[in-house]
Amino acid sequence: MQAKHQVQVSQSQQAQVARLLLQANLAYGESNSNGLSHIRRLKARQECRGYLNEALALEPQNAGGLGLLGRVEMDDGQLEKAHTLFNASLDHQPGQVQQYCNLGYWALKTERPALAEQYFLQALECDRQSAAAFCGVAHSKRLQGQFDVAYLHYRKLLETGAEWDSVYSGMLTCAQHLEVNKADSALAQDAIALLQRDGLPHQELGRFVSAIINHQYGLDNPDAQISLEAASEDELLILALQKTLMPNPAVEELVTLLRRAIIAEVAQTVELRDELQRLTLALAQYADRTGYALAAEDDEERLASAINDSIQAQFALGEEQDGLIGSLMISAMYGALFHQPFAVQLGQWNLVDWPLALQPVLAASYYDRAEEEAIKQNFDEKAEELCLDKTDVPQAWPAWSQLACRTESSLKTLMATELGRRIDNLPATLRLMVCGAQSGQRAMELASYLDDVEVIAVDESLANIAKATRMANDMGRDNIVFWPWSVAQRFVADGHQVHWIEVGRLPSPAMTTLSLAA
Repeated sequence: MQAKHQVQVSQSQQAQVARLLLQANLAYGESNSNGLSHIRRLKARQECRGYLNEALALEPQNAGGLGLLGRVEMDDGQLEKAHTLFNASLDHQPGQVQQYCNLGYWALKTERPALAEQYFLQALECDRQSAAAFCGVAHSKRLQGQFDVAYLHYRKLLETGAEWDSVYSGMLTCAQHLEVNKADSALAQDAIALLQRDGLPHQELGRFVSAIINHQYGLDNPDAQISLEAASEDELLILALQKTLMPNPAVEELVTLLRRAIIAEVAQTVELRDELQRLTLALAQYADRTGYALAAEDDEERLASAINDSIQAQFALGEEQDGLIGSLMISAMYGALFHQPFAVQLGQWNLVDWPLALQPVLAASYYDRAEEEAIKQNFDEKAEELCLDKTDVPQAWPAWSQLACRTESSLKTLMATELGRRIDNLPATLRLMVCGAQSGQRAMELASYLDDVEVIAVDESLANIAKATRMANDMGRDNIVFWPWSVAQRFVADGHQVHWIEVGRLPSPAMTTLSLAA
């Protein structure tokens, strides 16, 4: 009777441990959810740790509990504790795919990709179908510089349905290092998949995509025949025009040829065919991104000027909005609508009043520029632009639109774990100043993923400041400002303090009156 009672108690304990581990896993999933705030995720991690401590108090040798506690320690930056726990879990239950994968990611965290690869291969020996282990091998190969092998691993993962953010991100990184030597439909499909994926820094695919397009159209052959019909149905070309800059002279020549072919057809038929509209809009977006630096022949410029005169006449005659759309598409391929004589009349409509397909072009060519111009008026430096012709006013450069994706974190936590600094004497919110090359994008990324900072981004380009301010407003970021050096100098001179300064590149020699040290 006594023995039977002990067995029942043991089974009851096991059920309790199972319940606690289930709750711990749910809490751990929540602690790694990008959709939650940093504070909420930290709270979920603490809840997970609490459940695990209860479970391991009841069953100290539970392999799953030890492994999950190792993940929690690793997320907290306690890498040695994590390593010990993963190995303890394997000691109690050998052959766990999960623990070999955990050790693989531990090795990646400690910057030992070759060791990580060994752990992931051990995981695959236990389960040949483990997508997590196969993905780990891909990451390890990439970090060892074996970009072609890693790329093929990522492609295989996508083919099997593992459409994870880390797979797309890893594949994009590898693509930047690949040499494209021939037309390859599989590479073209990969590039389309990457360009269609939201949240990736698509501008970094420019070289890769332009190499594919170069071979696809045979642009190295001076006698290559370019079909406007084929180009208008080419998904890769259209996506590339919409989302990247392609640093390839042959591809740039292709873009100008296509634009010329469209305006020549419109001059003959007095109509922009529906089949050409998507390509026309993509060419307009690309022209805007280049700062309208694409060369145009004299006859093209005369035709574009005639179309602009026609638009002005249409406004004077009270033409309905629908009657303007085709002409605006053509005009936007050659110059910013914001700089045209009819720009004031465009302001009678809001951006959302236009057809959906047209909105990205009108935003870049008119509405965003108008908002950025209003932002510039707040700074003394605007006076220097007043004597310039509209088309000579600098625009934001280099163009940037995508931010590096990182999980939200805390600067004070990073200072404590990575630098070993004391943080108990620091204020609740730290003030960062970011200066120099790419300061706008870098500052925006810091403001997006550090939840305990205010960021001051300092730039000598008023256009960069205006664009970055508009984008921060669009994203709802209220912990960042973009200032010219004059405002930053006044801010420091007034006795304000910053806790962290990051300098990317010193100001240009033109700014002789500025002393960064001072």
